[in-house]
Amino acid sequence: MRSGTVYTETVIWSAPEAFAAEAPYQTAIVALDGGGRLTVRVAGDRVAIGDRVTEVEPRGGIPFFHKA
Repeated sequence: MRSGTVYTETVIWSAPEAFAAEAPYQTAIVALDGGGRLTVRVAGDRVAIGDRVTEVEPRGGIPFFHKA
């Protein structure tokens, strides 16, 4: 599984129609340990810039990460 550090994050309060039932939810851009950045959904507790995160099982092709 991939891991990295939260580069930036936001909470989505007004979601697109496909995700409206899930709002509010958090997304983040993660600087991956192996290089590059990835936009992800956050599972579980909220994360902040600088937090270490690891990947959990993707849902519907969307990568989900949680606090390490």
